[in-house]
Amino acid sequence: MALVNMNKMLTDARAGKYAVGAFDVSNLDMAMAVTEAAEEKKSPVILMGLAVDLVGDRLSYWLGYLRRIAEAASVPVAVHLDHAVDIPFIKRCIDGGFSSVMFDGSMLPLEENLRKTSEVVSYAHRFDVSVEAELGHVGDGIVGNSEIGAVKKDTFDNPDDFLTQPSELAEFVARSQVDCIAVAVGTAHGLYVHKPHIHFDRLQELNAISPVPMVMHGGSGTPDGLIRKSVANGICKLNIFSEMLTAFNGTLKEELQHAEHLAIWPHQLYQKPLAALQEVVRQKIDLVGSAGKA
Repeated sequence: MALVNMNKMLTDARAGKYAVGAFDVSNLDMAMAVTEAAEEKKSPVILMGLAVDLVGDRLSYWLGYLRRIAEAASVPVAVHLDHAVDIPFIKRCIDGGFSSVMFDGSMLPLEENLRKTSEVVSYAHRFDVSVEAELGHVGDGIVGNSEIGAVKKDTFDNPDDFLTQPSELAEFVARSQVDCIAVAVGTAHGLYVHKPHIHFDRLQELNAISPVPMVMHGGSGTPDGLIRKSVANGICKLNIFSEMLTAFNGTLKEELQHAEHLAIWPHQLYQKPLAALQEVVRQKIDLVGSAGKA
């Protein structure tokens, strides 16, 4: 296949009533592991980069190997910038070769979110780059690192305080010309400190209104049954990161605890942790129904 943007990928998912897994990959090992799992499952996949992993010269290095992985893959791969808030940085990412970007103006006043999203869309569409926006706000469900990398966050966000308003959706999409929209219906980023409650009545209403595919952030830790029902009600892209990290870091911790010494080559040390990460990816691909859709 090839490196693609998200437009056809998510349009096909909406028509087929499945979703595509989107996985944050901080380094080469993670990117290769996710892509290999997608190829095994014959599934389209979205590899995502976070701004905190792309500071300085890291952007060109990270993007160079991600593009090469995508172009060599046997399944469609989108390389997507996740949760970016700085427009000059987003433009640098577009210029550098991302096939898709997200501008997250979800904490801005509505008109400012719309204005800045429109600016990103106008620039990105000149280069056939798809754009995701967020309406409502999917906050952080864990005390710790926030979604944009701010550390020592002292409180979690109550998802019910920031739900997407159906009355705002159609106009936001029409005026911004965004390609897909992240909606807030009860999930949270990170690890949940409270049991998630998805507002399916709200999701159904949004799905009936939205002219573009909808995205769910906060897929990690959300029970499988809730994810399946969310996909059945219009979610076309599911974001995953924390579950991958838990699997990788938990297995890595076990490997180090049982090691006879610590002079272990990374190639050897990371084999089981990466296998654990891949299993999460496989499970999510099966869960959202994208296996065999490449």
